[in-house]
Amino acid sequence: MKTVTAAMPVTRLGRTGLRVSRVCLGTMTFGAQADERASHAILDVASEHGVDFIDTADMYPIPSKSETYGRTEEFVGRWLRGKRDRFVLATKGYNPMGPGPNDRGNSRVHLMRALDASLKRLQTDYVDLYQIHRWDETVPIEETLSTFDDMRRAGKIRYAGASNLAAWQLMQSLRTSDAHDLVRFDSVQPRYNLLYREIEREMVPACIANGVGIIVYNPLAAGMLTGKYRPGEQPREGTRFTLGGNSGPLYGRRYWRDETIALVERLAADVASRGKSLTHVALRWVLEQPGISSAIVGASKPEQLADSLRALTIELDDTDRAACDGAWYALPRRRPEDDG
Repeated sequence: MKTVTAAMPVTRLGRTGLRVSRVCLGTMTFGAQADERASHAILDVASEHGVDFIDTADMYPIPSKSETYGRTEEFVGRWLRGKRDRFVLATKGYNPMGPGPNDRGNSRVHLMRALDASLKRLQTDYVDLYQIHRWDETVPIEETLSTFDDMRRAGKIRYAGASNLAAWQLMQSLRTSDAHDLVRFDSVQPRYNLLYREIEREMVPACIANGVGIIVYNPLAAGMLTGKYRPGEQPREGTRFTLGGNSGPLYGRRYWRDETIALVERLAADVASRGKSLTHVALRWVLEQPGISSAIVGASKPEQLADSLRALTIELDDTDRAACDGAWYALPRRRPEDDG
């Protein structure tokens, strides 16, 4: 039986004229959990389903290792040959890319080097969206924004964005852009899913009020919202919870708790009683929330991405929405330092 795919909806990124698919392909598995052949197959599935927005970073894949820095961008760059202009391409800089004191952060010297290296790996002369991966308290935001402004004037970037900011950091950045007539952050990239909704307090209202697009990552909570885990079991090999370095423990701190797994199990059974998959319901719920421009969805196998994209073929009813909304409030509150 032929699979029916829904047309991929598109939206403007914040107040800009840039239009992006509501689902963005995340690529941090490329080069670690997925080899180049699998990575290109995942990109093929994304393209076939109308996903024209690709997000990567110079330090990918995850787990981040010095010997694999840039491998993901290389995989993406080779796949994009001959079709670059059909896609909105985003990457990020900030993280350590070498041992030197200027090989990291949001300084002019590092970001200029980082962008040029990313462009070479991606085999392109521009990226549509260039983002700082994190805030850098050691570098004045004026320096970072003026660097992005020069990049834009040079034609190397089209728009600027930021990942993992607090709302106050975004507002400080926007005020600086206005005061000095510099490029602004037209998008932010925070973590968001029905198990983690902190951005609703300040970040989402700030973005809506200022025309800043929101591109969320972890919409399926690192796979927790697929509903495949059971209370009391150990993380399975090959999942994000068993990644090497700091990555596996980070995802564990975020989501691997018996009370979370038990709640997800109940939620999965609830939506299944209405003939729906929790994976699809959870992603659809994220896309319905105010201010959300696009949700970053990754995969280590092409069939995983194809299944996730079926979220676009379903409609949520009020019972689904109430169940999803209640999940966050049913979880015990945690100290901020526990989040990782």
